[in-house]
Amino acid sequence: MSDTSLKEKIVEAIKTVYDPEIPVDIYELGLIYEIEVFPINNVNVTMTLTSPSCPAAEHIPNEVKEKVSALEEVNEVNVEITWDPPYSQDMMSEAAKLELGFM
Repeated sequence: MSDTSLKEKIVEAIKTVYDPEIPVDIYELGLIYEIEVFPINNVNVTMTLTSPSCPAAEHIPNEVKEKVSALEEVNEVNVEITWDPPYSQDMMSEAAKLELGFM
């Protein structure tokens, strides 16, 4: 399987994770900064949260790890939280902005 198709499966898995307070998945919200797939299908996901005081700060990264780990092709998953660059609504996809009434 190519890295591209595995990466697409990873994105689809991540799109099933929602911030409990926002009716848009975290990928469309722009919380996922980078997905790296290494040669033995180890995966590193670099993400942020809407704020450091996000009530779901522990839940969301754990759910990302669970969903990506559930993919048969994936070996190990590391989820890294970063605050650089800080999250802003500009990171949302057009679909997310439309869903949330920002357009």
